[in-house]
Amino acid sequence: MRKWKVNFIFLLFFIASAIIIHRLSFLQISQGKFYKAFSQGLHASSQNTLSGRGEIFLKNEKPLAINIEHFIVFANSRIIEDLSGAVNILSNILNIEEDILFEKINNNPSYAVLKENLSKTEVDQINELELYGVFVNTKSKRYYPQEKFLSSVIGFLGAENKGQYGLEEFYEETLKTKDGIIQDKKGSDLFLTIDYSIQFEAEALLKRVKENLDIKDGEIIVIEPSSGKILAMASLSNFDPNYYEKYAQEENLAIFKNKATQELFEPGSVFKPITMASAIEEKKITPETTYEDPGCLQIDIYPVCNYEQRIYEGELTMINVLEKSINTGAVFAQKELGGNLFIEYIEKFGFLEKTKIDTQETYSNNENVRSQREVNLATASFGQGIVMTPIQLVKAYCAIANGGRLITPHLVEKIVDSDNNIYYPYQENTKNARQVISTKTSSQIVSMLLSVVENGFGKAAQVPGYFVAGKTGTSQVSYGSLGINQEGYSDETIQSFVGFAPAFNPRFLILIKLDNPKTKTAEYSAIPAFQELAEYIIRQYQIPLDYEQ
Repeated sequence: MRKWKVNFIFLLFFIASAIIIHRLSFLQISQGKFYKAFSQGLHASSQNTLSGRGEIFLKNEKPLAINIEHFIVFANSRIIEDLSGAVNILSNILNIEEDILFEKINNNPSYAVLKENLSKTEVDQINELELYGVFVNTKSKRYYPQEKFLSSVIGFLGAENKGQYGLEEFYEETLKTKDGIIQDKKGSDLFLTIDYSIQFEAEALLKRVKENLDIKDGEIIVIEPSSGKILAMASLSNFDPNYYEKYAQEENLAIFKNKATQELFEPGSVFKPITMASAIEEKKITPETTYEDPGCLQIDIYPVCNYEQRIYEGELTMINVLEKSINTGAVFAQKELGGNLFIEYIEKFGFLEKTKIDTQETYSNNENVRSQREVNLATASFGQGIVMTPIQLVKAYCAIANGGRLITPHLVEKIVDSDNNIYYPYQENTKNARQVISTKTSSQIVSMLLSVVENGFGKAAQVPGYFVAGKTGTSQVSYGSLGINQEGYSDETIQSFVGFAPAFNPRFLILIKLDNPKTKTAEYSAIPAFQELAEYIIRQYQIPLDYEQ
């Protein structure tokens, strides 16, 4: 009896082993190509996984760049029994021409991705067909839920899963997965300084200005001058990073650049306060220093004149020079300062170096000004013939607004790694700021800029109940910057305004820069835009009144 039981158990074991061996043979021989192809598909897909890449959020944790799963369909033509038939069926389901499908398959026979971002209907229809050699799988992708919003700041993730432009490129080493595809080595997340509501309003404002004044382009920067935190960085030129390939094909690649940090321009009269601050700091002039306006100056063979060759009668102070934006007054201050010191302060204010903002940027050595030709120094004093980026100008104005300290503007507030450790990269920003001008000089220039808004050409920037300081600029655009091989200046203008409030304890500083608006000067273009945005920020932040109306 016992021997029979042992034999029976052995028989069962033999039968089970035979079944397993038969199944393994079937999988390896009969279905080997199928599972090899499926394995290759999974492997190729996992190489492009993004689930470990760090994500990007606004300061209120609203997502800007995240990782999501989506369905893809791929094919291995080497094991498809009826390729033409399969392509014909898939063409109807995927709404893709057969020629295009064949081209994709020929380019990668073993793993041809036919379509990504499949709908549920497409997934169901393909699965029901059970086409041999055609597979549906999931794949991680970078997704930008805000679409065009803040796109010039964010950049995008390129085809090779590397950041291109903006924060995606600048913080590539921080964001990327640390050990290839190992998911527990996630990249770090970025949390920005950008205020969603202010950024949204700034972008909407540029669109309204485009409709009303037909500007070619425009940028707005809003910054907290005491800390360097950028609250908004808006551009009229936007793109949807979810479909960056389309823009790369249809547009010049310049659309991907952040013009606030990567485009040089001649600022015009918004530069005059820098000239004044430098001369006051060196005690060459005071706000009350007087001179008489000749209307035009002859320097070598070049006439240097006021706007529309205006002549302002009587004795004028340096305060009047800023109020009325008088070019010859800026030249007077520069001459009192002298060429060497003028260049020294241009350097001190950061116009000959990068701002060190945490994104791609450019700068100019301004060799023509550094040559110290008298005419170049003269025109540079009122912002012509000297070039800078918008962010360089903003950084310099922050020094005027915050007591003379040159802070570093930045876009990232904090970085959170995979272990939830929090790092504030600019926490010591204000402590490390270099003193460019004294607090006394700073307060004197602030008072002069307040007078520009109260008594001068900046009156339209006033916000009832608040002290606002600011300066206009209307600069001519050179032929060279328009790509025209010709010396001199065109009829196009860049009109700008830089202002901050409350003037003596500023919570925000705004730069409005408009390319060739259909108005004569910034008084009628950039200032109204500033006033509208300033009122919006004051309401948003509920900033207490400076005085009762």
